[in-house]
Amino acid sequence: MDIVAKFKDKKIGVIMGGWSSEREISLISGRAVARALKRAGLKVKEIDFTLETIPAIPNLEIDVAFIILHGRPGEDGTVQGLFELYNIPYTGSGVEASAIGIDKIMTKRLFRYYRIPTPDYIYDPNHPIEKLAPGLTNRLGFPIVIKPRYEGSSVGIEIVEDVDELIEKGKSLKEKYGDIFFEEYIKGMIATVGILNEKALPILEIKPRVQAFYNYKAKYTEGETDYIVPARITPKKAKKIQETALRAHQAIGACGFSRVDMLYGEDGRPYFLEVNTLPGMTEGSNLPLEAKTVGIDYQGVCLSMLATALRWFS
Repeated sequence: MDIVAKFKDKKIGVIMGGWSSEREISLISGRAVARALKRAGLKVKEIDFTLETIPAIPNLEIDVAFIILHGRPGEDGTVQGLFELYNIPYTGSGVEASAIGIDKIMTKRLFRYYRIPTPDYIYDPNHPIEKLAPGLTNRLGFPIVIKPRYEGSSVGIEIVEDVDELIEKGKSLKEKYGDIFFEEYIKGMIATVGILNEKALPILEIKPRVQAFYNYKAKYTEGETDYIVPARITPKKAKKIQETALRAHQAIGACGFSRVDMLYGEDGRPYFLEVNTLPGMTEGSNLPLEAKTVGIDYQGVCLSMLATALRWFS
């Protein structure tokens, strides 16, 4: 398919920024996407999405919205719903899949339903952490991972080693983020599987050099992390993981592209964590790195993502 020809007469609005904790990464991703689309000869308008943008959507003078927002409201279905209300075609997953993808609890429930392996977890918003602590300790053991239910880019994640730290960090995160949950700690390889054109890309292995885990600093500070593609997993196991990652993408109803985050445990088993419907798109982000190993350059990734908007024209 000649994607450029399909969009040559359309003005593409690259929707970036927003007001989540991931605003700066979204701006970097968005500007990189805009440059790639312009180099392909397409008409592009860069839009820093703020609260003031919402009432101005009918006057943006764009034919397609290329959404590259991270976190809420761009990754949770809100912005997707706004563009649907104004009948503006947009890229990527729809309202429902976006809402599920940012919700780690709903994602894990779907994983369990579809028999996709995921770390054990406890989610109980109705009881204080002091009361939950004995059950958490008995079932999950230490260390325990505490996560906000709705944040991305490892924002707010803490790994705790004892009951006192569990209660202290749990209270602090609950106060800051509202909904939190507690997850089994899996020791092993951190990895991601990109999905592009409804196909699984090679597995990318992530090795933080300094940080205890793949936190925000490790993700976005140059030199903090080594990326190995393809990951050091046997071809037979890698194939099975890629198949399961595609099932995870499909389980939440994602469209066209995503990034599936996982752990490859020391027990030789994969554990799937979440599906990112709007993965990072800096030129050094996981999805472009994975695509590069199968001969798809950064511009090619952007054009494949853009092609997902064609469903609104048929």
